[in-house]
Amino acid sequence: MTRSPYPLISSRRGARILVLLIPFLILSSLAWTRAVVFPKTSTVGVYERYSLRVVNERDVPIIGVEIRFPPRLRVSSFGDVPDWKLRILNDSAQNITGAVWTGVLPKARFVELPFLAMNPRDSASLSWPVYETYQGGERVEWTNPDTASKTPVSSTLLGGGAPVPVKVSRTSLYISLIALLFALTALGVALRPKGVDVNP
Repeated sequence: MTRSPYPLISSRRGARILVLLIPFLILSSLAWTRAVVFPKTSTVGVYERYSLRVVNERDVPIIGVEIRFPPRLRVSSFGDVPDWKLRILNDSAQNITGAVWTGVLPKARFVELPFLAMNPRDSASLSWPVYETYQGGERVEWTNPDTASKTPVSSTLLGGGAPVPVKVSRTSLYISLIALLFALTALGVALRPKGVDVNP
């Protein structure tokens, strides 16, 4: 009797491969972003409900979050967030230019800070500079336009007009290619022939 040189992958072996792939796939999708405004895409000239999501991965609590709004965006109102206080920032014409929330965000927790705004009437990429203040005074600025940086600025792409070029992070592309190469290598090892056993 001859055993097939291409045996089926056992469920245990398949589980091991999956466990090895998960960190690479997660790493490529997260791209280190921890202060993000959602949604990532919207429509020109409409009211949109935006939400600033802040995640704390440090041992020190976050006690303050500040956002600066894009100049052509018209923010009209804010949602209540339990245990967080809101201070609205205005310019000399009383237009809303930013907001500061104060509260306590411990490690391994996130908070969503909602607001309503009217989008500009032409296509654009809106940038959302965010500043986090940690207990003790440290301030982290999520303002870097390079998406491959450790503190990239969050952005929202507005559609409905001429397409806007979007800068793509080469680092994220390289990480994705490495994850794909690793997956193909693991699959090749799993499907490698085991040899042929011949029983008289």
